[in-house]
Amino acid sequence: MSPWLAVALGGALGSVMRHGVNRLVHQHWELARFPWATLVVNLVGCLVIGVLAGLVAAGRLPLRASWREFIFVGILGGFTTFSTFGLDTITLMRTGETGQAIANVAVQVTFGLGAVYLGLRFGELFMSRAS
Repeated sequence: MSPWLAVALGGALGSVMRHGVNRLVHQHWELARFPWATLVVNLVGCLVIGVLAGLVAAGRLPLRASWREFIFVGILGGFTTFSTFGLDTITLMRTGETGQAIANVAVQVTFGLGAVYLGLRFGELFMSRAS
C-alpha cells in the first residue's frame, strides 16, 4: 500500500473515532465549560501512541513502515495530533535533548495558542467587514 493511501485511510478512521468520542462524551458529561471531549481524546491518543511506540521500540510489535504510517500518522494523527507532540517531546527528553524538549513545549503551546488567537481575530475582522 502506498504511504499516502495508508495515511489517508488511517486519518479518515482516526477522525471518525474522534467524532465518536466527542459525541459519546457530550452525551454523558454535559459540563459545558470545560472541553472534556478534547481532554479525553488527547489523553487516550497519548496513552495509545506511548504504548505502541514502546512495543515497537522493545521489538515486541514489529510493524512495517506502511503499518506505522497507517497507525501513527493516519489513525492517531486523525484522532489527535497532541499524541504526536507528546511522543516527540518525550523522545527528545529520553535522548538527552531536554532543552529541545522544553523548547518544543514552549514553542508549540505559545505559538499554537497565538496562531489560534490571530486566526480568530482575523476571522472576526473579516466577517465584520463582509457584513
